[in-house]
Amino acid sequence: MRKVLQIGSAFIGIIVGAGFASGQEILQYFTSFGYIGILGGIVATALFAYIGMILAKLGSRLQATSHRGAIYKISGRFLGTIIDYIIIFTLFGVGVVMLAGGGSILNQQFGLPAFVGSMIMTILVLLTVMLNVSRVVKVIGSITPFLILAVIILSIYNLVTVDASFASLDSVAREHPSATPNWFLSAINYVSFNIAVGVSMTLVMGGNEKNEKTAAWGGLIGGLGIGILILISHLTIFSQVDVAGTYEMPMLSIADSLLPGTGLLYSLFYLV
Repeated sequence: MRKVLQIGSAFIGIIVGAGFASGQEILQYFTSFGYIGILGGIVATALFAYIGMILAKLGSRLQATSHRGAIYKISGRFLGTIIDYIIIFTLFGVGVVMLAGGGSILNQQFGLPAFVGSMIMTILVLLTVMLNVSRVVKVIGSITPFLILAVIILSIYNLVTVDASFASLDSVAREHPSATPNWFLSAINYVSFNIAVGVSMTLVMGGNEKNEKTAAWGGLIGGLGIGILILISHLTIFSQVDVAGTYEMPMLSIADSLLPGTGLLYSLFYLV
């Protein structure tokens, strides 16, 4: 059970990156559709759980040490090469966004130049890639519970203290630009690009576990955890969308409004 939870927690940590923690992705892909964003969150939950289970199980079965070898075995050399380049391109693009996000969060929280936060994130990434897979899984898995706890606390606080009616908040939420014109497509699109980012590490993480069932359960629980975080974060931002929606980092602005020092702690979880 410990390994299952460790894999699940690590899978959550892989997917819950810069855009998620900042709240900007949730705002654009779910909250911008108002009430119906909840349905999008449910669809995303089901997809994350299923795909997480399949990828972790596949990695374990193939004893994958890299995503390339696993993809070649599934798709063949020609198609596998195309998929490999798509994954690399996606990882590069999201990596740039993640580094920029580090700069934005320190700028919003401390007023520091954006390049300072980007440099800190770059150093952390370089230190991480020096670790082996087992250590990376342990590091990510140990940090993720704190991020989950922070999101849950913010959600409970804001749902209890919300002043505006949900009807008025729904109209405000729908004024924000959405990633896609349809909530269902938005959920699929959100899962797709996040899986493209996480597929490499998830396959290798599964390959680090010899028991297929353990790996599969870990991926399933991790996917369900991601879905729950999406729904909680959506409700949190929705309850404060009239104020938090105006910030580049909605979740950080909400954390700042909770208690003195809460924003600082959330910033640390985000950067780590």
